[in-house]
Amino acid sequence: MSDTALPDAGSATLLFPQFEAELYNMIALEIEGLTEEQLNFESDRWEWSKWSIRRNLSHMASGDFRWFLVRWGDQLYPDGLPEITDLDNIINSPYDRRLNEDVYWDVDGIMDIMKQALGLAHSILSRETIASLRFKETKSGNRSYFHQAHPRGVRTDPEDSEQVYMSLEASFRHRYFEYITHLFNIQRLKRAQGLTATVQVPMEGYMALPDWDMSEP
Repeated sequence: MSDTALPDAGSATLLFPQFEAELYNMIALEIEGLTEEQLNFESDRWEWSKWSIRRNLSHMASGDFRWFLVRWGDQLYPDGLPEITDLDNIINSPYDRRLNEDVYWDVDGIMDIMKQALGLAHSILSRETIASLRFKETKSGNRSYFHQAHPRGVRTDPEDSEQVYMSLEASFRHRYFEYITHLFNIQRLKRAQGLTATVQVPMEGYMALPDWDMSEP
């Protein structure tokens, strides 16, 4: 995600080209051919193995909708949110930060929602500039690792040290970091079942922090 010498007026897609196709293709390739049993494997042995591959996918698929429609909706869509089929089961699920599993359990359905999510993210990037991505910001809950992992775009609220502001650029960077972090979790879940990882996941973002759990089976 090098942004050296990128013009302020340039398209925001230059900062995050991964949202167009790269992330989806990596994830789809990693899960290709997995059985239902392999998709559902969970274990209490490691913290990262408490969510199955299927549930990691579900979390990834819902995340862009939750960030860009719920957290950023008022700024990005002042005239009303875009029409998203079955949005309630995507962002208001009874399951923790995942799609409604009573509706979206089949992996093909989950991947369809993920493709829509990445399409939504790419459409936002397509209409923003690099300058606007860095200028716009919203309040977000304080997470100490935000400051550690983001080179810019995260600042502490001067009136409330428990809260931070994130720029739209930092929010997209967060979503990118989330995708690759959970893709790495999927690979660890595969290795815990004696399977081999398929794609090369870049070791950056949250995974590069010194205290991040990088344990292996």
